[in-house]
Amino acid sequence: MHFKLLFLLAGSVFVLHGCGSSSTSDATTPTAITQSALTGSYINPVVFEGNPYPQIPAQCYTETSLGRQNACLFCHTNGLYKLGLGNNNPQAGEVPLVNFQLDYGYEPYSAQAPTAAKNYWLNTLAPETLLAAVSAMDIDPNTWVMPDYIQEDNWQSAYNQRQGKSTDWDSGYNQPFRLLPGLNPAALPADSDGFIRSDNEKDIYFSDAFGGNTGWRAINFMPYGIFSPMTGSVSGIYIRLPAKFMQDHSGEFNLATYTQNLELLRDAIQNRLTDTSPRFYYGSAADIEVVAGSYPQGTELAHPLHYVDTLADGTDGKLPGMRATRVKEVRYMYKDEDFNPMEARPDEGTGDQIYGNDEQGWVDNGSGWLLAGYIEDKDGALRPQTRAELTQCIGCHSGFHPGTKDPNFTSGTGNTVDSTWSFPRSFDSDLGWKEMDYLGVRIVDGSAVSTTPEPINRHAGIGEFALLLNHTVSANLYGVMAQSVETQLSQIIDTNNGYSANWTEIKTDSAANFEQSVTQRQTLLREFVTRKDYLNADGTIKGFLLYPQENDAIENARRYRQVVATQRYIYGKDVFAETPISYYHYRDDAIAEVKNDGSPYQFGEIISERSIQLDEPTRFDYKAGDGITLIEENKPFAEGGTYLPDYVPYLQ
Repeated sequence: MHFKLLFLLAGSVFVLHGCGSSSTSDATTPTAITQSALTGSYINPVVFEGNPYPQIPAQCYTETSLGRQNACLFCHTNGLYKLGLGNNNPQAGEVPLVNFQLDYGYEPYSAQAPTAAKNYWLNTLAPETLLAAVSAMDIDPNTWVMPDYIQEDNWQSAYNQRQGKSTDWDSGYNQPFRLLPGLNPAALPADSDGFIRSDNEKDIYFSDAFGGNTGWRAINFMPYGIFSPMTGSVSGIYIRLPAKFMQDHSGEFNLATYTQNLELLRDAIQNRLTDTSPRFYYGSAADIEVVAGSYPQGTELAHPLHYVDTLADGTDGKLPGMRATRVKEVRYMYKDEDFNPMEARPDEGTGDQIYGNDEQGWVDNGSGWLLAGYIEDKDGALRPQTRAELTQCIGCHSGFHPGTKDPNFTSGTGNTVDSTWSFPRSFDSDLGWKEMDYLGVRIVDGSAVSTTPEPINRHAGIGEFALLLNHTVSANLYGVMAQSVETQLSQIIDTNNGYSANWTEIKTDSAANFEQSVTQRQTLLREFVTRKDYLNADGTIKGFLLYPQENDAIENARRYRQVVATQRYIYGKDVFAETPISYYHYRDDAIAEVKNDGSPYQFGEIISERSIQLDEPTRFDYKAGDGITLIEENKPFAEGGTYLPDYVPYLQ
């Protein structure tokens, strides 16, 4: 096996282009709030205390149920790279990279650096350590009134501290919320056409026939295993283009022109351009070429990440899609460089320094974008994220750069288009221009139901959720399933209903029984898909697969608040009631995983670190991960195979 850089592919120290910004290694922040150039400093992630590899997500350390669970395919894919569209980071075996569906190929920064094959996500791996940290603070999480907590507003007060005009991507003021997106939460939700309008003159670009247009437009997209309400968070996603995209040829603001440009951009990002598509944008942006898989310079994306409110469905004019008022984070991306990812190829333009500003909560992703993030402090108010926390974002939202910048830390996955995840998966119709609503969630007789039919994956030719069920044994990316889902499946998947066997629990008393039970669950889930029992008669996904029960959502929020109280974000934001089953060693001795030092795991032991190559110190992959996932490259789907190297996230 050959190994090359994993997520970490370090990367780029540089000057910010075309934005009135410059870089410097001096990150001093004056106490006075004054206008200034956007500046940061460099830091090597090897110095991050507690978790030197935050760009490698906690999911990447899980077992695969002996290959029956391949959640890896949704990130580690070659599909977009082979299409030549917005991604230069293939991760399923394209030269020169390792195949992360088959191998645990964690690559350390150097032979002297801490191992990357250790699971540093203690909050997820060992939730009892988090509870111990909370208890040490003399806090009892059971006393928290979580239904009240999630309805408190912490975004508006942060927004009110942002200086300057909301229409400026960079407020220009040297203060903590400098790059908080200029999206006033008081203006939400979006109007029926997706545009966000406001009566506040500070927030608007122009007035259209419907009111003061802020330039922001809501995006509605198809979630999967990491972004459904079952995981404890719900999102709003918003996009804004520079002012010239809102103007007609005479320089006048024009809603129709702006709408055309947003539609054209969606075609470019979703690979829907045809021979008759315009080669340039409309109006005053007619000098900007339309590039497939690439956003124009100056594009902004805002992403508030909310707690889950199982009673909210948007019918009362408030926030839709199970969104609580309180946000866990407000995330932001700004494309500061005119860069098409397909101008680079794998392994180009890497370095080991992260450029950013901890006091203002932003980093450069090394691939043309600035990423900013604001997260709850111990009291629940928003604060800027540190680089150790923001490197988690670089882990997914990044890629390679050919070297037009100084080498900067880069990372990324194979499933993003120009470092973005949501817009490529948005619906290609008016349905895609509205508040994110998680397939049209509504509360009917006290239960959450979906009203938007399951979208079809354009390349796989099957339902997007069906594809997830066919390649996992858990319906999420951690290999676990909520008890409420287990209960429902046990009622549906039964021999009395025509199934080949009854739904079974995963057995962990022996390696043979573990293999038998996960194999049977895979078979039964695939029968579940073939029979379309995961769907309602109208083609919508059954609500119990997407939406948590009220008590489950509250308890999930209670566990997450332990992270907030302790500020242990560097140890993970996903907290389960107990260690997920996918972190345990249930392999037969013949295929046992081993620890860093080569000693084998015992059956039932928690896997806290994985095998690394120690045989040849002179090899390029010395101390790199060399364990195998047990996903079999040549095993046919019909025989239980799950390997899928060319997944593409596009929907019909």
